[in-house]
Amino acid sequence: MSSSGAKDKPELQFPFLQDEETVATLHECKTLFILRGLPGSGKSTLAQLIVDRYRDGARMVSADHYKITPGVRGDFSEQYKQLDEDLAAYCRRHLHVLVLDDTNHERERLEKLFEIADQYQYQVVLVEPKTAWRLDCAQLTEKNQWQLSVEDLKKLKPGLEKDFLPLYFGWFLTKKSSEALRKAGQAFLSELGNHKAFKKELRHFISGDEPREKIDLVTYFGKKPPGVLHCTTKFCDYGKAAGAEEYAQQDVLKKSYSKAFTMTISALFVTPKTTGARVELSEQQLLLWPSDVDKLTPTDNLPRGSRAHVTLGCAGDSEAVQTGIDLLEIVRQEKGGNRGEEVGELARGKLYSLGNGRWMLTLAKKMEVRAIFTGYYGKGKLVPTHGGQKGHAMVSCAIL
Repeated sequence: MSSSGAKDKPELQFPFLQDEETVATLHECKTLFILRGLPGSGKSTLAQLIVDRYRDGARMVSADHYKITPGVRGDFSEQYKQLDEDLAAYCRRHLHVLVLDDTNHERERLEKLFEIADQYQYQVVLVEPKTAWRLDCAQLTEKNQWQLSVEDLKKLKPGLEKDFLPLYFGWFLTKKSSEALRKAGQAFLSELGNHKAFKKELRHFISGDEPREKIDLVTYFGKKPPGVLHCTTKFCDYGKAAGAEEYAQQDVLKKSYSKAFTMTISALFVTPKTTGARVELSEQQLLLWPSDVDKLTPTDNLPRGSRAHVTLGCAGDSEAVQTGIDLLEIVRQEKGGNRGEEVGELARGKLYSLGNGRWMLTLAKKMEVRAIFTGYYGKGKLVPTHGGQKGHAMVSCAIL
């Protein structure tokens, strides 16, 4: 289906159907579209449109094909087991787009699907129909093929009336962009580890008294983030985090969800705990950036977007959340007028020593990477970060 066919239909206005850049970007990803909605609300039509849009790289798995009646999952355990096995088989084929068509009104069922997505490194996009009758049980009795009554539909409705919020929202890099950024990060680590200025500061990276002349930073930062790389915007804790519901209800988020963005990487950095990429957010991207995350203490007044980063690796017991803290400390130092000492040039730009084992490579040519804005819905290990006074504590997470 061409995007022009959906232009005059509000119920079909999704970036993954209409926006050409998003369609092209999703061809570089592995995405599991999970349809949610009451029977008769338009899920199957929408699911078929997605498959038609992505053609050979897409497959649909529909509960209808397994003769599963909506709302009585306990009676169809064998059918769901088969459905999940078939879905996993498609995942193993690394198809770009998988579409799951079912009511998906229960958290327990969704969590099973998120596990499968995690196992095969698929990003998840939740999709609900925008049809005018999607929550009108009276109309849906006429439209659903299962001849479900108004009462049957009302039993399913509570699980679909509220948005299902992720662990966090963010920009998830395409596979191609993830590989390019990882490669740039590893080249930086190799060059930095061999640099004479760095060798003089090895004490920040070596524990104990054993004399060392060199360290392999690629090995040192051995704890790599799994799957595709990402830049987190808002930690939601599935709706339990402060401000999560308000963030998710923003019009800009609803319009941006599942949309492609081009992200700008302006620098790579290393501290004794983490290595990461500094993200330079555009004005459009800043609209999705929360107002309260660029702080280490409640009194900090750092530029909006200061914390935007992609974690590339962690050392020892450090978690991915530490990368943002390390970057904020660097930005705070910069704001205080100390941008570090320029100590040389590497292949991609100028190297600065910031003290205390912190290094920044300012890229001569900024990297552009492609990403999809969506949520991470799986299970992550939560790690509290620096907090302030009550009401100002910030929490983030790492996926291990």
